[in-house]
Amino acid sequence: MVALKDLLGQELDKLNEEQLKQVSDFIAFLKFRSKNISWQIDKNQIAALYTEFAQEDRQLAEAGLDEYAELLTQEDLR
Repeated sequence: MVALKDLLGQELDKLNEEQLKQVSDFIAFLKFRSKNISWQIDKNQIAALYTEFAQEDRQLAEAGLDEYAELLTQEDLR
């Protein structure tokens, strides 16, 4: 590992500014990719959230229908 770091250091010393910028960008990409790889979707959690949101959506729709019916009744009385 140390030999590899030494070799990389020697190679970095030979690069111009533009090449160093490219190496820096690549290192940033590697760090970003390693963070995204560790994130995984739990299908059970997604299923539970789907069920929860479906129930909430149903309740909101039913509440909205009651309100809509009341507004129609008020409109008819005018």
